[in-house]
Amino acid sequence: MPLQVEIQFTPNSQAQRDGIATGAFEIAHAGVDNAFALVDAGKADVVIVAGGGNVMNELIVRPEIRSYEDLRGKIMVVDAPTTAYALLLYKMLSVKGVSKSDYSVFPAGTCSTRLAAMKADVKNAASMLNPPCSIIALNDGFRSFGPAVDVVGPYQADGIWVLRSWADANGDTLVKYLRAIIQARRLAGDTANKKELAEIIAKYLKSNLATELKSVELAVGPNGGLANDARFDMKGFSTTLQLRADFVGQAQASSPERYLDLSFYDRALRTP
Repeated sequence: MPLQVEIQFTPNSQAQRDGIATGAFEIAHAGVDNAFALVDAGKADVVIVAGGGNVMNELIVRPEIRSYEDLRGKIMVVDAPTTAYALLLYKMLSVKGVSKSDYSVFPAGTCSTRLAAMKADVKNAASMLNPPCSIIALNDGFRSFGPAVDVVGPYQADGIWVLRSWADANGDTLVKYLRAIIQARRLAGDTANKKELAEIIAKYLKSNLATELKSVELAVGPNGGLANDARFDMKGFSTTLQLRADFVGQAQASSPERYLDLSFYDRALRTP
């Protein structure tokens, strides 16, 4: 029987967490930091079953911001203050000498709403953005202070995570789903499919084709942000765990296995 998938977009990371915990949907493709939060707070027994990539996050700033020093006293726009790419932003600023006491934080939700907030108010000086939002921002005159991974090192941004109970009860379905993801990644990685892939993305996101062509280049090029075969990066995962431990006081950097079950992925990878 063919696998049928219904895609549902969520407005922010809290909606992702709540959706998985309540069974509103079964599979999340999102920042793995959200899985940590659910496990650590005892809200849901979720497991990460596959990787995704580093999501190509860049620190994007308003046109008038020319240095890290210019960010002091300004507002950083985040999805939610204690999750995923907000923590990545805090670390990037910290490495560059700007501490959390030097700025305030405004939670705005998804990438597009973060960019909208930066456009609407000059006090909203910076945000961590990924394609296509980062590309749109640069086209509109905003500046990039560079990819986050260039500053903080390898980082496991997103992944695929599910309720452990659902995975155990639906193992064959999950393996079939992960196999489809692996095949899709292989098709996406073939440069011959670049234009078709961008056209599909532009169609479903109702976005600009030129923007999505650039997004595809960033995602699946020689140094693309999407992991081959949706493989999980344990070194990058250690960074992600450490950021949560440093800035939220949760997540056990020494115990990554409590958040992982890659057995379904291994089965999918072996399936012809």
